[in-house]
Amino acid sequence: MEKYLVALDQGTTSSRAVLVNRAGEIVGISQSEFPQHFPQPGWVEHDPTDILSTQVKVFAELLVSHGLTLADIQAVGITNQRETVVVWDRHTGKPVYNAIVWQCRRTADLVEEICGDPEVAAKVTQMTGLIPDAYYSASKVAWILRNVPGAQEKAEAGDLIMGTVDTWLIWNLTKGAVHATDPTNASRTMLFDIHKGQWSPYLCDLFGIPMSMLPEVRPSSGDFGSISHSVFAGSTPICGVAGDQQSALFGQCCFEAGQAKSTFGTGCFLLMNIGDKPFASRHGLATTVAASAPGTKGLEYALEGSVFMAGALMQWLRDGMGLLADVADSEAMAQSVPDSAGVYVVPAFTGLGAPYWDADARGAIYGLTRGATKEHLVRACLEAQAYQVNDVLQAMAQDSGISLGELAVDGGAVRNNFMLQWCADILNTNIVRPSCVETTALGAAYLAGLATGFWDDVQAIRDMRGIDRVFTPTMSVTDRAAALAGWEDAVRRTRS
Repeated sequence: MEKYLVALDQGTTSSRAVLVNRAGEIVGISQSEFPQHFPQPGWVEHDPTDILSTQVKVFAELLVSHGLTLADIQAVGITNQRETVVVWDRHTGKPVYNAIVWQCRRTADLVEEICGDPEVAAKVTQMTGLIPDAYYSASKVAWILRNVPGAQEKAEAGDLIMGTVDTWLIWNLTKGAVHATDPTNASRTMLFDIHKGQWSPYLCDLFGIPMSMLPEVRPSSGDFGSISHSVFAGSTPICGVAGDQQSALFGQCCFEAGQAKSTFGTGCFLLMNIGDKPFASRHGLATTVAASAPGTKGLEYALEGSVFMAGALMQWLRDGMGLLADVADSEAMAQSVPDSAGVYVVPAFTGLGAPYWDADARGAIYGLTRGATKEHLVRACLEAQAYQVNDVLQAMAQDSGISLGELAVDGGAVRNNFMLQWCADILNTNIVRPSCVETTALGAAYLAGLATGFWDDVQAIRDMRGIDRVFTPTMSVTDRAAALAGWEDAVRRTRS
């Protein structure tokens, strides 16, 4: 009987289970959204039980809909929203507080308190590759320990443990047998020394987090225990784990230094493989750990630039402003007007990410006149995604010395042909859309498959990759310069 792989893709707004066959084709998807919680302005939370229950639900639904059991699944890979963190009781398994989501800005002052000294900030960046920010997990855990009654004392007594979403899922799916993460997720916590490849006592002490709380760090492609859950009969191993952006980098077959991808999801994330020697960014990017195939000696690294608002900007147009009945309508609306009529949207809803890292910036719309319509605003929001990507890509080129000939893209938003053509024009770079844009899930499946012999090596994976379309630049030099000048002015006004 044919065997399959399953990728559990736990995202910011939904949980998905994806069925992958030996040809590397996605043959089934089950998905379930879950509630978002906003207790105060700038705060974002998830109920950890919602994360777990929806992930188990879609996994079960996927199997049932295809007449499969765990016996038909060779292995499971997990990919997850990163930086979002859960703290729970190791004895009862109950979270002591909601998961604090990567988008949450409540700890901005706490980060300033802990890392405000320039020497401390420089040391944190040198060890982690990250610019101290509320974005990462460390300050979120510190906030929970400081603000949940009795949490600090319980943590110091060894009764509390923590983990990013992958760790929370692994712990529950293995009935508490495995408390582990992989280097890609560990490197996003701001507690992990990316040079030594281990948790840092200095950083844990800096944030007041007992090291007894931390999960074991295991290779991304390897053993993470076996699923043992009351919903499922039988068992199957978990053999691949990677944070969503590193998983997408692997899924895009960016195995060599200098290859890059951009994922357009809730946010937009550019990663470039830089090989086995990390270096510090001089232009506001993060140096992070990349996922590696089995047998890789040491860690591999990537430069990363994070844009906070991409697909979430279009959801705001739909849900917050009522300008779209369906996000898919945005392409036709944008193409119905010849340009944005001078309208620029700077989507700093939760601050600006790379390369600015301006936590105080807030969203703004510029260039409005009486002639501006909802079509112009929708177009400006799509164009803003390309402008933000260009800012990151220029910083990446300056850091690496590499001028990309092409950029691989994935994520739900890349079905929008207008947006990708605008990206090609603004970036002045070929944009490559693969046949399967679900590369985040594929990356987790690839890692699990390589660990279990489902595929022999990364070349076998390369050979399966198909290209749907390549978008090439068509904009004149003058028009591109004018468009970028307008964007730069809008960002400057927003930041000042």
